[in-house]
Amino acid sequence: MTALRNLVVLGSTGDVWQLGRGGHSLVAPKRVGLLELASFGGFSGLSVRRAIRSVEDESSSKSATELSRVVDQTETSVSKRLHKDLTSFRRPLTVSDFSHTPENKSKMRIAFKGVPGSFSEDAALKAYPNCETVPCDEFEEAFKAVELWLVDKAVLPIENSSGGSLHRNYDLLLRHRLHIVGEVQMTVNLCLLALPGVRAEQLKRVLSHPQALSLSDNTLTGLGVTRESVDSTAGAAQFVALNELRDAGVVASARAANIYGLNILAERIQDDSDNVTRFLVLARDPIIPRTDKPFKTSIVFTLEEGPGVLFKALAVFSLRGINLTKIESRPQRKRPLRVVDDSNTGSAKYFDYLFYIDFEASMADTRAQNALGHLQEFATFLRVLGCYPMDTSV
Repeated sequence: MTALRNLVVLGSTGDVWQLGRGGHSLVAPKRVGLLELASFGGFSGLSVRRAIRSVEDESSSKSATELSRVVDQTETSVSKRLHKDLTSFRRPLTVSDFSHTPENKSKMRIAFKGVPGSFSEDAALKAYPNCETVPCDEFEEAFKAVELWLVDKAVLPIENSSGGSLHRNYDLLLRHRLHIVGEVQMTVNLCLLALPGVRAEQLKRVLSHPQALSLSDNTLTGLGVTRESVDSTAGAAQFVALNELRDAGVVASARAANIYGLNILAERIQDDSDNVTRFLVLARDPIIPRTDKPFKTSIVFTLEEGPGVLFKALAVFSLRGINLTKIESRPQRKRPLRVVDDSNTGSAKYFDYLFYIDFEASMADTRAQNALGHLQEFATFLRVLGCYPMDTSV
């Protein structure tokens, strides 16, 4: 067997603790519309008193007792409405949540990007039905939440059957020290939502994530509505509900309709009825590879420049009967260009690529060990991102 040279496995518990002590901070997620809601456009309880005091100065016909009663009723109404709206949403993740164990020890905490009702949260609940989902504002914050022990795992999208790969998450896989420990494949059901009583023909605009708008192009074109891109599908549903936008519809999940009190005007409005998104499950510690069940392994590597090098890299798996299920190439962010000297043409610049590959074999399998040892002969960099049982795909 060929020995592996300089094979690096992402992350360890020690690395996570060192990262935590290094002072990395987790930016608390934002909620669409909550900041605006909290102040009611600047009309807070204090401003209520000031406004009524102004009226009292200008009009002497109203008694102080009556004005006091109006103040109390107004502030009570504002307080009740604010309390109702804010408590209907799950509290965002903050640094003060730092804990070695979840508050509810019976539940695993799973981070996802977005707000409650997003497709990523649906995927997390599909993988772990009894988990406590933790919303994060950005993909990177979900990575950090796992690294800092704020949550147990993260569930993040990596590719869609119609929209292709999410390159941002491929880059973050290399930047952060987490392991892929499973995946979730979920059929996407895009729904057209609106406030109760609003019909589809009354809509003038539709809000959603750019990809959701693109995937439902035929339906939206038929409605003749203006399309407005926002950060997430569930965020769009939350925004329309909080601001009571009766001229606006939303493309989001059926769960988002239930959470934000919207009606479902139409289901499965995506152009491709078999639209599927694949999500990765990320954790601090890797799964110990075994050979008693089918495993999938994910790696990333770079190659030396030369004719047929990529062919040789792929052949190390084919020669050993190992099936490749995914290959993705990305220019290196820190060094996107490589200068190569050619005796015939002189110096030339080429993109320097990272190659991400998934293959069906366990790292405990001798075939996989030999394949990676062979790959190291012409790979300038090689790292294992994860090795996990294929039955974790649900």
